[in-house]
Amino acid sequence: MSIVGRGRGAFMLVMLMLVVAACADTGTEAEQSTPRPAGLGKFYDQTVQWGDCGELGESAEFLPPVVQCARVTVPIDYAQPDGPTARIALSRLEATGQRIGSLVINPGGPGVSGLFTAVTGLDTPVAERFDRIGFDPRGVGASTPLISCWTAEQRDAERAEPQEDNSPEGIAESEADIGRYVDSCTQRSGTDFLAHVGTREVVQDLDVIRAVLGDDALTYLGYSYGTRIGAAYAEKFPTRVRALVLDGAVDPQQDPLQESLRQAAGFQSAFDAYAADCVQRPDCPLGTDPTQAVHQFRELLDPLWDTPAPTEDQRGLTYGDATTGVGQALYSDELWPTLTAALLQLRDGRGDTLLALADLYVGRRDDGSYSNREDAFNAIRCVDDPRITDRAVAGRQDTEFRAIAPFLDDGRGTGAAPLELCAFWPVPNTSEPHRISVAGLPKTVVVSTTGDPATPYQAGVDLADQLDAALITHQGDQHTVVFGEDVGSACVDEAVIAYLIDLTEPAPGLTC
Repeated sequence: MSIVGRGRGAFMLVMLMLVVAACADTGTEAEQSTPRPAGLGKFYDQTVQWGDCGELGESAEFLPPVVQCARVTVPIDYAQPDGPTARIALSRLEATGQRIGSLVINPGGPGVSGLFTAVTGLDTPVAERFDRIGFDPRGVGASTPLISCWTAEQRDAERAEPQEDNSPEGIAESEADIGRYVDSCTQRSGTDFLAHVGTREVVQDLDVIRAVLGDDALTYLGYSYGTRIGAAYAEKFPTRVRALVLDGAVDPQQDPLQESLRQAAGFQSAFDAYAADCVQRPDCPLGTDPTQAVHQFRELLDPLWDTPAPTEDQRGLTYGDATTGVGQALYSDELWPTLTAALLQLRDGRGDTLLALADLYVGRRDDGSYSNREDAFNAIRCVDDPRITDRAVAGRQDTEFRAIAPFLDDGRGTGAAPLELCAFWPVPNTSEPHRISVAGLPKTVVVSTTGDPATPYQAGVDLADQLDAALITHQGDQHTVVFGEDVGSACVDEAVIAYLIDLTEPAPGLTC
């Protein structure tokens, strides 16, 4: 059984002096039109003490020595600025040339550490003109306090459990497991903190970060869930925006049901594209007929429901971990060869490669410890979105998901399904789906990829429409593209660089 919806559910939730002068004018206007709430001056006026990143622990261990790190203090509850505080971890790689300001970057998730994004855009003009700033949102990575629900031992044990079916008994056991997980989150993290870890608070933290970096207006690059942060910032602080690039968009209008079904279609499309490529190769584990690829795939995975495949580290590959590993590989066509190798290995009776892909997805390290990625993901999305508490809706969602994404249909649907984790969450949601309408926002840029499985193309089209943003269409099979090292696009990057540096809008209808 899976708490976070491992397996099929993981997919259901489951980025110039004239310019400086213009920024200063915009920022001053912003401070007048959107005054700081009372009592927050001490946070906006704090001084950042940059130093060695080693003090931030494992989240920063892979950063090169040239990157500096720091923490800034923010209130846990912005309505109570004199109450408990949180510390937000930052990373910085300084501009190498004539500096415009800071480029703040978030890689998405939610729940993914963003410290590594300080090295984004190496060997591009962006590295010359901007300090690149990464950050761990509140509760994530090296920020404190940390969202924490389960120990590494509990996580391993949960992943090893047999998959529950959707019989009445299976649903009851699934929901009992969810209840135990929620209780652990409540005990380890506390409801006072869990109530304030959503995007509503993150955008306010982002404005504090902007101010302490010395920027009168924000220049921001957000990927995936990071687009939700960027769009919410634009909505709350439109006159404090210099430039926003949002790549792999989350549509703020979508409710969780709509989003999960769109994502199902996105991953099925990604699987179909992978299968079409695979069957042309002599070693394809899905055969030679693309119309039979789903059947061949199910033949490989279905036996894992009852019997995990052996692996070197004795954990074994469960059905849930297998589907999680496949999902990880479908995020980019760069990983298609790895997926082929993993499925060939599974055909031969072993699950090491798929288990390694699943470990990558859930943040399990080589030493058996875990990042808090999954716990943070759960906590953030449960306060960001309304809950599905109607059992009829949950059952219909499960049925429709299976129909839309047959490669993930285990054939055990009953028309019923357990209520999802957020239905049992101990604090209310703080955001609702809505159409963004923003006055006074400068021109922004949305990048959307035609074959993006996780944030399907139409979501980017819809977000660009809401923000009146320039839309760059990237034709490809991957999740996000801007400044991608191996799966990037020179066409996309050139347009984004011109926008970030000179505020030059991309050509209308630009397709790369």
